[in-house]
Amino acid sequence: MEKTPKGTSVGVDDPYEFAGRCDHLTGDGRCRYALSHAGDDPEFARARRADDYRCLVGEEGCEWRDCPQYRSTTDGRECVRCDLPEIRMAHQSSARPLLEEHHLSYHGGGDNSDGDDADPNHEITVSLCRWCHAKVHNSFARVDDDVNPDAEALAAREQRRSEEQAEFGFQSASERFERGSEDA
Repeated sequence: MEKTPKGTSVGVDDPYEFAGRCDHLTGDGRCRYALSHAGDDPEFARARRADDYRCLVGEEGCEWRDCPQYRSTTDGRECVRCDLPEIRMAHQSSARPLLEEHHLSYHGGGDNSDGDDADPNHEITVSLCRWCHAKVHNSFARVDDDVNPDAEALAAREQRRSEEQAEFGFQSASERFERGSEDA
């Protein structure tokens, strides 16, 4: 199983099984990295420019793992392990998110379980709820386990939904004014 640089489990054997579309891929199939960051990897940018900046993966036989600049980061909408959806509390900047970004692979310093450092290390992340994230790092839990959300996770989600519903309640100005004068 893949490990973090500190040696804890990331919960997968092959991060590319969970990897999505490259963050640098544009809607028309071109490589945004080669267009925007040519100075960071001039050789890569030259090769992409010679091919009209088309994504390397569009070439026959190429996969995401073949591209040296591949990166796939999460959208953070729901836990990939238990499907708990994120409910953000915009008005509470101190509220801890229900979901956290979980690295399956670490760009430039990841540790491959097979000891082969010839493979490029790519940043690949998924969303895990706080509870699944702790289980993956602290036990033998795997990202692809078929589990239900933890009871504490469900309680936290429902608390946020209740707060969200309370915000949508309508209160007329006269009601707010009356309540304000009673407090004085």
